[in-house]
Amino acid sequence: MEGIVEQGGIRLDKWLAGRFPQVSRQRWQEWIEAGGVLVNGERVKPAYKLRTGDRIEYTLPPDRPPAIDLRPEPIPVEIVYEDEHLLVVNKPRGLTVHPAPGHPHGTLVNALLAYAPRLAQGSAPFRPGIVHRLDKDTTGLLIVAKTDQAHARLSAELQRHAIERRYLALVWGEPKWEQYTVDLPIGRHPIDRKRMVTFGGRGSAEPNLKGKALPSRKADAIKARPARTHFTVRQRWRGFTLLEAKLDTGRTHQVRVHASAIGHPVVGDPLYGGRRSLPPSLYPPEAQARLQAALDALPAQLLHAYALAFRHPITDEPIRLTVPLPDDFKQVLALLNEVEQVESFCENHP
Repeated sequence: MEGIVEQGGIRLDKWLAGRFPQVSRQRWQEWIEAGGVLVNGERVKPAYKLRTGDRIEYTLPPDRPPAIDLRPEPIPVEIVYEDEHLLVVNKPRGLTVHPAPGHPHGTLVNALLAYAPRLAQGSAPFRPGIVHRLDKDTTGLLIVAKTDQAHARLSAELQRHAIERRYLALVWGEPKWEQYTVDLPIGRHPIDRKRMVTFGGRGSAEPNLKGKALPSRKADAIKARPARTHFTVRQRWRGFTLLEAKLDTGRTHQVRVHASAIGHPVVGDPLYGGRRSLPPSLYPPEAQARLQAALDALPAQLLHAYALAFRHPITDEPIRLTVPLPDDFKQVLALLNEVEQVESFCENHP
């Protein structure tokens, strides 16, 4: 079923409950969280404030909530910080953060339930403790709340942009700048709904088409959310640059989309132009072959959430954490340093 919002300003769950009074508002909230309702083609929160012209696609919720088995699973997870209120993990590549319909097992949440059975309720039954998320193949630091009080306060800090999140990304190309801020809204791609894209005054800029503007549906542009990323150059090589990215917002795929939008996709990124061949004769033949083989072997993007800074939700004490790069990331940097005989930025910065 589908509906178009004629007058905005109302919450999504309230709008649905008003149209279908036989279904409780709480049941609609559960169904929205489970993905049974889309607004302009993407999942949103039950509290999403509708805008005039929004397109709502939905099915009526079944009599019982979708079954997601939250059983503990013995999946190894690295704990970087822990106290009675929260913990911080170093998420490995390939680990999805929480279960979802179609992916009920083998997630970070399943691992956490085996490690710490009592977690905060979270924003949905299948996301206990989760404060923020990382893409499945992005590595690094992630905060998990053990208590509801900690979860509420950390979530509020995240909304106020008071939690500092820094990433390291190896990108293609050699920027002409040392620091650059990308301030471009991000929304769902108008054609490939599994991907995100930046929206500007001329519509959406499709990274894999070398900046060519795609026609964007009005609803997509309206749904795009503000996003800001601050990039800083940390090290340069021929054809590559190590960037630090500091987030002001936390949109889906934000660093990857913004890096690609400015012509420097993250190396190894399968969605946003990061899988490619080296330019001819960039390095001597033997070095070129070794580097290309290493790039071809990458499982995914070289993007790592290496630093977090925030205030403890209960004691208000400052917490600053960093974690080293994963091995495959370090190996590519070591190879670049070897072929150019330079000192690595990461040797003195974990």
